[in-house]
Amino acid sequence: MNSREKLLEKYSAKVYKNRKEHILQLDETDKVDTIAANTRAIPGVMTARGCCYAGCKGVVVGPLKDVCVITHGPIGCGFYSWGTRRNKAKPDENTEKNFIPYCFSTDMQESDIVFGGEKKLEKAIEEAVELFSPKCIMICSTCPIGLIGDDVQAVARRTEAKYGIPSIGYSCEGYKGVSQSGGHHIANNGLMRYVIGIGDKKPKTKFSVNVLGEYNIGGDGWEEERILKRCGIEVVNLFTGDASYEGLKSAHLAHLNLVMCHRSINYIAEMMKTKYGIDWLKVNFIGVGATCKTLREIAKYFNDPQLTARVEEVIKDELAVIQEDMAYYKKKLTGKTAGIFSGGSRSHHYQVLLEDLGVKTVIAGYEFAHRDDYEGRDIIPQIKEDADNKNIESIVVAKDEKHYHETYSPEEVAALKSGDCGIELDTYGGMIPEMDAGDVVVDDYNHFETDELIKSVKPDIFLSGIKDKYSIQKAGVASRQIHSYDYSGPYSGFRGAVNFGRDIAMAIYTNAWALVTPPWKHEPMLTGHLQEEK
Repeated sequence: MNSREKLLEKYSAKVYKNRKEHILQLDETDKVDTIAANTRAIPGVMTARGCCYAGCKGVVVGPLKDVCVITHGPIGCGFYSWGTRRNKAKPDENTEKNFIPYCFSTDMQESDIVFGGEKKLEKAIEEAVELFSPKCIMICSTCPIGLIGDDVQAVARRTEAKYGIPSIGYSCEGYKGVSQSGGHHIANNGLMRYVIGIGDKKPKTKFSVNVLGEYNIGGDGWEEERILKRCGIEVVNLFTGDASYEGLKSAHLAHLNLVMCHRSINYIAEMMKTKYGIDWLKVNFIGVGATCKTLREIAKYFNDPQLTARVEEVIKDELAVIQEDMAYYKKKLTGKTAGIFSGGSRSHHYQVLLEDLGVKTVIAGYEFAHRDDYEGRDIIPQIKEDADNKNIESIVVAKDEKHYHETYSPEEVAALKSGDCGIELDTYGGMIPEMDAGDVVVDDYNHFETDELIKSVKPDIFLSGIKDKYSIQKAGVASRQIHSYDYSGPYSGFRGAVNFGRDIAMAIYTNAWALVTPPWKHEPMLTGHLQEEK
């Protein structure tokens, strides 16, 4: 009996039927491994997913530093999405504002739920404008707002007319869709409708990029920007870590989009391709080999001999700096195994970095992925949309005749993608094709499955989120939080790989919980006795 079968046999018939297609153990046959994904989690099961609001506010629009992002809902929702992702930001040439340290919320109370909260929202916006003078107001609604019917779009329109500043309302109530993925989609739609394309600030160089799906956790985006600038590649925007409303307005003028987190922002990549002709390249700055590959693919896209030579110089220089440290951590970690559960493309990305350090990933999955994140974009036509996902609007964009700038013809794009040296242009191969026979893949994992997989597969370290970090540690397995890096980072690029190796080695070799035996393991916590009835 393999690990998948051992896991599933403990479920009731009803739960087994639901979960069996979400869990794979890869085999060595030529058959295509398919997985169920992006469907509603079982009520009552301790899923690690977040909600639609978390995807919209907590992931995509929350990191915008010059935007006053107001949570219209109870204070708990605002606090949940504030400060936990460690999106670093600092003022730049586009803006002197930085609202990342602040949590803006209407703090809805019981009386507001009964009588409506639009007036309270308008009062909150008035205070925000008076105190902070933001470049833009964004309103993110939570579950109660959708239930009582407050119209955040109407409030946004009134705000824009009253104060003369752009205002955008997002109906991203937590219950929409099946996970935070729905919120990503809603946020992408809003940015495309109201922000991207209205600016006119042209890039300074002929090699300019937007880095999409980079939220600057622990400074990841700054490290990527440092490397790209060394190569002579201009970063127009990070989407949306350390990004500004002012900067995003001119994103359509960049020459190429680089997609890091595929799931959270592939909608914008596709819409910008259709509307403005900008190609997108699936990249990965997590891992030494992956970073080298990404830089070379960017150089291949721009097809400039001087840029190509400069990229090789930078790679050689950066590798020389980290060579000794990476060799040390690889010696310490070779032969270890890992489990990874994250969102976006991160599980896929970190498998590559772990491999650089000699660590084999034996369990992997995503919290909120779609099938194409696992199997690649070629299977998108096979995906059937269910009722839950029809709650999320898919907007249609048309070619912008004024700003459309196609770098390559369809035939040239096909040539760039073809052959063994082809680049991942306008496509993504997914996670499963790069995994090995025997590896376990789980979609929408939960606490029970985490505990069972730790018992059967016995990874040396488990990389996931805050919801299960401490239960994993108490089971005696080293754990690092991959969503916000446990106050460490950056983990991207060359220097980030060393930081990651240090933290993984530290976690495995100072695993204090593995040395602790819980008292219930050797003595009962409760005692009792039987007594005859008289």
